[in-house]
Amino acid sequence: MKEPMIVDHPLIQHKISLLRNKATGTKEFRDLVNEIAMLLCYEATRDLPTEEVEIETPVSVARTKVLAGRKLALVPILRAGMGMLDGMLTLIPAAKVGFIGLYRDESTLQPVEYFCKLPSDIEERDVLVLDPMLATGGSASDAISQIKKHGARHIKFICLIAAPEGIEALHTAHPDVDIYIASKDERLNENGYIVPGLGDAGDRIYGTK
Repeated sequence: MKEPMIVDHPLIQHKISLLRNKATGTKEFRDLVNEIAMLLCYEATRDLPTEEVEIETPVSVARTKVLAGRKLALVPILRAGMGMLDGMLTLIPAAKVGFIGLYRDESTLQPVEYFCKLPSDIEERDVLVLDPMLATGGSASDAISQIKKHGARHIKFICLIAAPEGIEALHTAHPDVDIYIASKDERLNENGYIVPGLGDAGDRIYGTK
């Protein structure tokens, strides 16, 4: 199985520790999710192509590099994935944004899709799929399948915390998709929650129960 990219930068690990703490309030939790997403975005876009241009500085002329114009799309999985969107857009503001709405059936633990709206030129874009948690892998796999049905071929999945079961399930369903995570946790419990995890990311981002 292809291993995910675990971004173990000290700043990310520190912020993940704060995120896990049950005493962390809604606003701080939301801010941390955005900050970690921004740091993960930095790593996930490391392979973006550049081209050399000539720039006139106040002192001289410099030959330097700019992005070569590869088109990007961000697709958060609703609702928790929305918590990562602003942090990603801070670094790549020109990216287009799509949305996929899924919820988990509490009895079967399987994802149920209720909304899908993607950029019309999604097939021309590199797609970053966003979701804070990769638990069973069902929602991520289903979301990526929907994106592929619309023609996208270059897809990465970015999340904060993943269970081994979710990583394996996503890799089995989509071996071509690179996975970027901040922490690989121990396991899933009998209710499908990541252990030790951080609870329900959507509830903690939006202050709901």
